[in-house]
Amino acid sequence: MQQNIYTSILDSKTKNEKLFAVLVDPDKFDSQKIVSVCDSGNVDFIMVGGSIITNGNFEECVLTIKKLTKIPVVIFPGNSMQISKNADAILLLSLISGRNPEMLIGNHVLAAAKLKTSKLEILPTGYMLIESGKQTSALYMSNSNPIPSDKDDIAMATAMAGEMLGLKLLYLDAGSGALNGVSKSMINKVSLNTSIPLIVGGGINSAEKAILACKAGADMVVVGNAIEKDLSLIKKISKAVHSF
Repeated sequence: MQQNIYTSILDSKTKNEKLFAVLVDPDKFDSQKIVSVCDSGNVDFIMVGGSIITNGNFEECVLTIKKLTKIPVVIFPGNSMQISKNADAILLLSLISGRNPEMLIGNHVLAAAKLKTSKLEILPTGYMLIESGKQTSALYMSNSNPIPSDKDDIAMATAMAGEMLGLKLLYLDAGSGALNGVSKSMINKVSLNTSIPLIVGGGINSAEKAILACKAGADMVVVGNAIEKDLSLIKKISKAVHSF
């Protein structure tokens, strides 16, 4: 199985070069506009997925993006049904911040056979939901409690446990449309006490917030909900992250 994407993420971390990913919700996907801006904006990865897909557009979304760009497409699955052999990789998310067994291992068992026979690059990821000031879709659909936004030690210990369990990536997520992003102090504490690449998303709606996350220790910044309202943010945030 190829490891091109994970190797590139590790290389960037080694060089302290930050990465930028755009998260696309298939329910709200406008292919021509988003992909065109991602291409010209030097986006590193396009993630596809959502907490709930209502229009059956997941596969079509992946195929369309692959036809329009060479940017790697990474699945950000909300459930075991969100799998496409046409993508390049999948974040195999284990919700280590919660205690819902379906999100820890249950959905993974359901998807295992299909993933095994696919050519997708599997990226085992410790997914951590952080309290953000509102009930996000990810939080509601996961049926779990988030890590309190001011409990940096809990986030740190959870991340450390995830790394020791053999997960290859960590993802701190405040959730789509979060009122408050993951705090600088929490990102910093997790980053300083783990060695695997750290992804941060949720509540990042400006270049300034993206830079703060990078300064705190994020290796990759993910933006989704904010670009639905303002596509110009893609280029602004990408420039800020890549010039860090």
